Amino acid sequence: MKKIGTFILFFLLSLSVYANDIIDVAAKDTNEVISLNTSAYSNRLTNPEQTVEDATRALKLSVKLNYINGIAEAYRVIGIGKYYLDQPEKAIENYLNSLSYFTRNNNLRGEAKVYNNIGILFRDHDYERSLTYLNRSLEIAQKINDTKLVGSLYLNIGNVYTRKNNLYMALKFYDKSFPIFQKLRDSVNLIQCLQNRGVIYFKLKDYDKALGLLLEANAGAKARDLNESVASVDLTLAALYMTKGDFKNAEKMVQEGTAYTQLVKDPKLDYDYKYTTYELEYNKKNFARAVNLLREIYTQDSVTYKTNVSAQMNLVEAKRRQEEQLKENERIAERQAYDRSKFWAVTVVAGLMLVVIGLLISNVKRKAKTNAQLTLLNGEVSRQKDNLDRINHHLEEIIDERTKDLQLKNKKLSEHSSYLSHQIRGPIATLRGLINLEKEGLVDQAECLDMMDKCVSEIDEKIIEMSDMLHNPPRV
Repeated sequence: MKKIGTFILFFLLSLSVYANDIIDVAAKDTNEVISLNTSAYSNRLTNPEQTVEDATRALKLSVKLNYINGIAEAYRVIGIGKYYLDQPEKAIENYLNSLSYFTRNNNLRGEAKVYNNIGILFRDHDYERSLTYLNRSLEIAQKINDTKLVGSLYLNIGNVYTRKNNLYMALKFYDKSFPIFQKLRDSVNLIQCLQNRGVIYFKLKDYDKALGLLLEANAGAKARDLNESVASVDLTLAALYMTKGDFKNAEKMVQEGTAYTQLVKDPKLDYDYKYTTYELEYNKKNFARAVNLLREIYTQDSVTYKTNVSAQMNLVEAKRRQEEQLKENERIAERQAYDRSKFWAVTVVAGLMLVVIGLLISNVKRKAKTNAQLTLLNGEVSRQKDNLDRINHHLEEIIDERTKDLQLKNKKLSEHSSYLSHQIRGPIATLRGLINLEKEGLVDQAECLDMMDKCVSEIDEKIIEMSDMLHNPPRV
C-alpha cells in the first residue's frame, strides 16, 4: 500500500511539472502572437503590406495553439491592412471572421473594435450603415469603460459627419475626442484629430486656423513616420494653398504627398492626388495638362465605380456568408457546450463513484479494525471470565472453610454453654441454698460463710477454666 501511495505521489508530481512546462510554452507562444499582432497594427499607417504579413503569421500561430482571441485579433488586423491597401471586400471578410471568433469567446472589447473597423469601412459608401456600426461599437466601449476606444469612435463618427457635410456635428465629436487623446498621450490619434479639425475649419473657410492645425498635424506625422497621415494631410494642404492662390506651396504639397502615397501604395490617395493635380494645373491655366489628367481621372473613375459596385456586392455577399458562418459557429458552440457539459457530468459522476468507492473501502477497513478490536475485547472478556470463575471457586472453598470453622465454633459455644449450665449453676444453686438456710437460721453463720467461700472459689475456678477454654481452644 505504501509503494502504491509513493507511485501515485510521484506520478502527480511528474504530471504537475509537465503541465507547468506546457503552460510556460503556451504562455510564450501566446505572447508571441500578441507581439506579432501589436507590431502589425502599428505598421498600418506606414507599411500596410507588412501589417498583413505580420498578422498572417500571428493567425497561423494562433490557429496552431487554438488561441481564440489571437485568431480573432489577427483577422481584425489583416482586415485593417487590407483596408489601407484599398481592398474593401477582403477587409470585410477578415473583419467578419474576426467578429465571429470574438463573439464565440464572449470578448466584448474585441467585438467593439471590429464594429468600429466595419463602420470605417462603410464610411465612404454608406453613411448610415457606417454610423450604425460605429454607434454599436461606442455603446459597448462605454459599457466596458474603454476610454481609448471611446476617443477613437468619437473621431470616426466625426469623420462620417464630415463626409455628410454636417460640419458642426463633426467638429463636436472631434472636440470630444481631442482631450481624451491628450490625456492618453496618444500621438497618432492626436495627429489624426488635428488633421480632421483642420479639414473642418478649411471647409468653414477659416483658412488661417485650418492652416495652423494642418501644419501641426503634418509635422507630427513626419516625426513619427506616419506616411499615410503625411500623404493625407498634404492633400488637404494642397487644396488649402490652391484656395488661397498659393500655387507654389500647393505644388510642393502635391509632390511631397504623391511621394508618400507611393510609399504606402494607397490607390485611393493616388486617385485623390491625380484629381488635386488636375485642379492645380487647371487653376494655373495649364489646360492641356489638365485635360490629359481629366481623361485619366475619368478612366479611373469608371474603373473605380465598377470596383465600388463590385465591392458593395462583395460586402453584402460576404456579410451574408458570415451570417451563415455565425449561425454554424453557434451550432458548433452549442454542440461543444453540450459535449463539455456531458464530459463534466461524466467526470462528476466518475468522481462521485471514486468518492463512494473510497468511502466503502474506508468503511470496510474501519469494520475490519473494529472486528479485530472486538476479537481482542472478547478474548479479554474470556480471560476475565476465567479469572472470575477461579475467584468464585476459591470463594466457595473459603466459604466452606469458614462454614466448617463457624460450625466448630458453634459446637464449642454449645459445649461451653452446656458446661456453664452444669458446672457453674451447681455451685450457684448451692450458694443460693446456703443463703436461704442462713436466713432461716438452720445453719451456723461461720459454717455458712465457709461453705459460701468454697462455692465462690469453685465458681471462680470454673470461670477461669471456661475463659481459658474460650481463648485457648485445644488444637485438633
